Amino acid sequence: MNPEPEDEATGLRGLRSWRGVYVVVLCVFLAWVGLLTLLDQAFP
Repeated sequence: MNPEPEDEATGLRGLRSWRGVYVVVLCVFLAWVGLLTLLDQAFP
């Protein structure tokens, strides 16, 4: 296997590609938006 070039490595153990990092960040953001929406409706 070829190691990733230094500028392509994320430095994170579980996330080896930048695409994976972006997907995780997007999912966490959507989870926060969903949680805030639910809390806003539960406590008007």
